[in-house]
Amino acid sequence: MSSIKEKEQQFVHAAETVSKVREEIRSFIVGQEEVIDQVLWSIFSGGHVLLEGLPGLGKTMLIKTVAQCLDLQFSRIQFTPDLMPSDITGTMLLQAEDSGKQGFSFHKGPLFANIVLADEINRATPKTQSALLEAMGEKTVTIMGETKEMEKPFFVLATQNPIDMEGTYPLPEAQLDRFICKVQVRYPSKEELKEIAIRTTGVKTFGLEKIATIKEVQELQKLSKEILVSDEMLNFAVDVVSATHPDSEDATEMVKQYVQFGSGPRGLQSLIQMAKARALCLGRYHVSLGDIKQLALPVLRHRLLLNFEGEATGITADEIITGITNELSGQGVKVK
Repeated sequence: MSSIKEKEQQFVHAAETVSKVREEIRSFIVGQEEVIDQVLWSIFSGGHVLLEGLPGLGKTMLIKTVAQCLDLQFSRIQFTPDLMPSDITGTMLLQAEDSGKQGFSFHKGPLFANIVLADEINRATPKTQSALLEAMGEKTVTIMGETKEMEKPFFVLATQNPIDMEGTYPLPEAQLDRFICKVQVRYPSKEELKEIAIRTTGVKTFGLEKIATIKEVQELQKLSKEILVSDEMLNFAVDVVSATHPDSEDATEMVKQYVQFGSGPRGLQSLIQMAKARALCLGRYHVSLGDIKQLALPVLRHRLLLNFEGEATGITADEIITGITNELSGQGVKVK
């Protein structure tokens, strides 16, 4: 019985910690509440995030703020066409040893941090983009045949500008699939714009407190995995992912008409991981239908490849996914 109470206390403490982290971030970042939540859920589920939004919306500031509140080592990489893979992973340098001989020693690149901001990731060449694949998937990098482990915990939070496509290299599907979710950063409202101007153009300065430690972040990741998923919820998530394939029996008419390829198994894994993290942050011990419906958009929107008709029509992946979740949830379970 005592072990059950201890576990309950851990979950209660976890929800309180996340709430404090959220409030501390919101004390500095104006608006963007949905973005803040999705980034935190991604981190506590151990995944990487792709943030897409116009310049000047505070994507970089948000990531730095999250790193400060969680006391995580922060590193920023400004991606440009001339950036080489060794510029981000590090390289082996020939150095003199105490004995007088020369030997190779490894010098870490900016990728060796807890939170790595990959700024404007689509401006780097495919060769440099691919250098992130091993780090994001395996949490290691290989330099001259030697495998180096990344810092723990390790997150890549990448940004890209959706409008200025000149001189960019679109991310391949294999790399897009490595991101647990794609977060769209919206333009602020009038009230939020006013508050941003007040906070950033005056003499008052805002300080941030460290709410959690690296150890606590890792504990939150472990607790997130312990959140329960019923067969009913798991089946619903499977149905949602399956319905993104045009040749599936669960596919909607929109999917059959506009989608060329749907989400793979990693999409289902990401959906369950994020749903567990959301449930933990909201103080629940189990995944609900609402978790899956809320997270289907950020988790699956970058995993759908539209066909020519879909591109020409201008329909979005969000509209298709919303149609899928509405149709499937209407068949059975009530949203909580």
